[in-house]
Amino acid sequence: MGKLDWYILKKFLVTFFFCMMLFLVVAVAVDTSEKTDDFVKSGLTSSQIITQYYFGFVPHIWGLLFPLFVFIAVIFFTSKMATRSEIIAILASGTSYNRMLRPYIVGGLFLGTILWFGNRYLIPRANAIMSNFKSVYIDRSDPTKNQQNSSCFNCFYRRIDQNTYIGIKNYDTASKSAQGFFMERVRDNKVVYNLRSSFIQWDQAEKKWKLQNAVERTVDSLGEKATEHASMTINISLKPNELRKDDYLKDKLPTPQLISFIEQEKLRGTEGLSALEVERYRRTATPAAVLLLTLIGAVIASRKTRGGSGMHLAIGIVIGALFIMSDRFSTVFATKSDLHPLLAAWIPNIVFSLVALRLYRKTPK
Repeated sequence: MGKLDWYILKKFLVTFFFCMMLFLVVAVAVDTSEKTDDFVKSGLTSSQIITQYYFGFVPHIWGLLFPLFVFIAVIFFTSKMATRSEIIAILASGTSYNRMLRPYIVGGLFLGTILWFGNRYLIPRANAIMSNFKSVYIDRSDPTKNQQNSSCFNCFYRRIDQNTYIGIKNYDTASKSAQGFFMERVRDNKVVYNLRSSFIQWDQAEKKWKLQNAVERTVDSLGEKATEHASMTINISLKPNELRKDDYLKDKLPTPQLISFIEQEKLRGTEGLSALEVERYRRTATPAAVLLLTLIGAVIASRKTRGGSGMHLAIGIVIGALFIMSDRFSTVFATKSDLHPLLAAWIPNIVFSLVALRLYRKTPK
């Protein structure tokens, strides 16, 4: 790293953090105007809103737009350098084009590493702060998300292993109890065991579930056998903290916990895990996209054009929009069809790697 490398790297990082702060001010202003009524209805003070919501919102918006911030920053300061003929002077001094890209690669790797660590550990914690606020103070007034407006509040139907299904009705998280429970075991597409109870509660001492007024039925080749129990204890692989309807779960779990949760649900035979798996792989794919967009931005903006910085920014915005659209389309195909989540997370990077290669070959060096 020579003096020229530090010069470019300093411009890169300073412009990037300036873009982050500028967009953050705009994002907070827009979000505040949209949620003013919710903030007033919550009855919280300004300091409580900041600590209970914006401490989560700020890292969330940074993580969401991080690659775009990097892309715009690279295009902006590199275009300025090209307009002032600094790029021409660097190449005329005998520095090769590939050598000139070294500080861009170093800056992209540095920022990509920051995003990788943030995606795995820091941003999920920030998302937990923000989502908890939303679930308590915002979603409760939304009829599309308010579970109490449904005919069955806190009802769960789960598959706890390959052959066993359970259903719980009106589960109360405070008392860890419910007013209805059933469990069925299936073998060869036939129900061979059925257990029903009018009341179920978690026993914290024994770490098991206790049933009241239970009826147990066993079906075999000899017929059906029914047994009534005033109370009984069952041991199933289901804990009270798993009985939750959390629309923000995939965003709140740090990556190690997310991977563990996915593996646990796979062992139970749970279906519909594509969204969780896409989120898992995207936390690695997005930091890689930071380096990719850094190189694309440098290649685009290093060429001196008649339109100047405005033309470079226009091209950059179009490419950034196409990148985001491809990311969203691949996610939809993964969650709604049979596209593998790993491929869905990496498709935008694969496609734009080809774009970056073509732009690099066509750039005057």
